[in-house]
Amino acid sequence: MLLAINLAMQKAVDTISHLRLRLIACCGGNDSSFLMYQITSKLSDALILRRGGTVKDWNYLKVYIVANFRIEKDSKTMSGVSWPRGNELNEVKEIVSAMAGRGPEEVKVVVSPYRICPLGAHIDHQGGTVSAMTINKGILLGFIPSDDTEVILRSGQFKGEVRFSVDEVQQPKPIRKKGEPHATDSPKLQETGNWGNFARGAVYALQSRGISLTRLAENHDILLEYEALSIAIFFPRGIKGYICGSEGLDSSGLSSSAAAGVAYLLAFETANNLTMTPTENIEYDRQALLIENEYLGLKNGILDQSAILLSSHGFLTHMNCKTKAHKLIPSPKLNGEQSDFQKSYKILLAFSGLKNALTNSPGYNLRVVECHEAAGILLNSVSCSPAPLEMTSWSLVYAMAIDPEAYETHKGLLEPSLAKRAEHYFSENTRVMKGTAPSTCFRLQAWASGNLKEFGKLISASGLSSIQNYECGCEPLKQLYEILLKAPGVYGVRFSGAGFRGCCLAFVDANLAEEAVTFVTEEYRKVQPKLASQIITEKAALICEAGDCAHVI
Repeated sequence: MLLAINLAMQKAVDTISHLRLRLIACCGGNDSSFLMYQITSKLSDALILRRGGTVKDWNYLKVYIVANFRIEKDSKTMSGVSWPRGNELNEVKEIVSAMAGRGPEEVKVVVSPYRICPLGAHIDHQGGTVSAMTINKGILLGFIPSDDTEVILRSGQFKGEVRFSVDEVQQPKPIRKKGEPHATDSPKLQETGNWGNFARGAVYALQSRGISLTRLAENHDILLEYEALSIAIFFPRGIKGYICGSEGLDSSGLSSSAAAGVAYLLAFETANNLTMTPTENIEYDRQALLIENEYLGLKNGILDQSAILLSSHGFLTHMNCKTKAHKLIPSPKLNGEQSDFQKSYKILLAFSGLKNALTNSPGYNLRVVECHEAAGILLNSVSCSPAPLEMTSWSLVYAMAIDPEAYETHKGLLEPSLAKRAEHYFSENTRVMKGTAPSTCFRLQAWASGNLKEFGKLISASGLSSIQNYECGCEPLKQLYEILLKAPGVYGVRFSGAGFRGCCLAFVDANLAEEAVTFVTEEYRKVQPKLASQIITEKAALICEAGDCAHVI
């Protein structure tokens, strides 16, 4: 057991830098607050060394202290974030309290925000470089740990009640091959009776981790009773919970499915006293990604879960999806204040009225397959021996450091459709680096320098490449894209999510945001009156602000 604890602590060491930034962010960027933590650390340093501990021991312990200090801050208030409001939290707590027959003060709430990707469209699953942030809308999951393994769930969006046990072995859904229908094809992935799949997927991810720990122990010839009891030891308790999302935003291309998966994952971990860092949930056991990739059969990358778990208010997340390395790029100061820059823009979401389930359309998964095919051809053209197609991925293309010159040399080998996918990948990587690169190797770092106009141009170029090269998006979304380009105060616009449904996102001048909403609403009703009438919100567009990471209150 001591070895398992040491391994867990060692795996958390690489998150020190991220947790430090999160700590400062939770303190509202107040250096004096962070200085108090440093003073406390020095006192603890002296204490542990006096008791015979080593500096190495303390370095591991410090990770635990920082992580728990951050969580405590998150549970009280997220500085600068306007969501969730107190009345929303109280409503969720009252519902769970009535379900479980316990007091509202015993209810914990997972806050799991929706995410946007300003730059880095459709390249996370190919090992590309992406940018992301969350918004002040998302999912709330109130829960109380069960006294046994039973899970009872209700939803604010869907009818019925979901019941299962965490000791039931969850079976993943088969992933469709090219040209084959998905095994779970239906009008809606989350139709009544199926909306509990995300909770089951979270259990599947945790069960998979338990199995991997068993194998780890066996490989080290450790005689521990994990083989028969791995799930019971690490995952013995269910939850009684109620989940709800921001009204009208489900199926809008804001990764509501990933937000739901992350919410359930954090709830089950909290109920069972499982301490995981964000990096562990994303990378080490790929738990958050297992929910969608294996259990639900969706071939997406790590962008969605990473944005939801790593984002911090006031920062833009920059991530290399091959190496999993990420940086939090702070917002620049405007008039000497970082908060002034945050107030200078708004995030505008323009809805199409289309809400088809992602895995029911062959478009998204087919594009991923096409990217793999293009990768195989490019790999074979630059390597001495052919690479087996089933073992190739675009992360390998990135890892081989194919520069633009090499790509230009070999792209003629690709058939037209695959050439377009490749062009999108390489050009989008360049746009991300120009827009967000945290290093000094690029003259233009639009976000870090506060150049919203240039940042917006890159976003719009990303949107155009998604249409012309990645060939995603239907006619209503393309019309929304064109309307937003003409809207007052808009810096840049692109599809949000896969581009086959949902909404477009735009960065807009805060002073012109309301005017832009009115313009988009009126113009979209002219070209798509039927779809516009199906939009739940009064207007076809919604004004949002930057959010924070997923956390438990």
